[in-house]
Amino acid sequence: MAVKSSKVAKKATARPSTSKAARPSKAVAKSAAPKSKKATAKKSAAAPKATAASRKSPAAAAKPVLLSGGNPQIAKGYGDAPIRAYIEAMPGWKRDVGHRLDELIERTIPGVSKAVKWNSPMYGVEGQGWFLSIHCFTKYIKVAFFRGTSLRPIPPGASKSQDTRYLDIREDEPLDEAQFAAWVKQASQLPGERM
Repeated sequence: MAVKSSKVAKKATARPSTSKAARPSKAVAKSAAPKSKKATAKKSAAAPKATAASRKSPAAAAKPVLLSGGNPQIAKGYGDAPIRAYIEAMPGWKRDVGHRLDELIERTIPGVSKAVKWNSPMYGVEGQGWFLSIHCFTKYIKVAFFRGTSLRPIPPGASKSQDTRYLDIREDEPLDEAQFAAWVKQASQLPGERM
């Protein structure tokens, strides 16, 4: 038995240690090695120099991403600021229409509650819920009246939801502002959606 145990002892000392603690990691070995002047010079030459654009704050340089159909991706938020950010990010002719819709809604319902949820501006009455939302698509802006079937006349666009009706606003079709304002006034007086 003593012979066998001495053979096991020889094998154990001849084998390199497999313990993780005994073996230095590659990262430690590389960082511990002194760097040559040539390698350091290459790294500094490859590093981009700061430009005026890269020195700007991240918030100033960041522009909202446009999702499919050109709908702006705006973080969820309450109040006027997220709505303004959404409208400013709307592409092309839609931006002017977005400003006009916002003005019409504010004029018709003073003190209207505003929020951006699910990348769509929402308008509502405090304590009653949301009555309208706006969403950009490639060729039009969709205005959703959440209780649209209760409006008179009923907005033209049908929905899978039994209560919701849509108004699609296209670039080459004028917006009937008087009718839109009448729908907004009616919608604000109905129970809103809780979202």
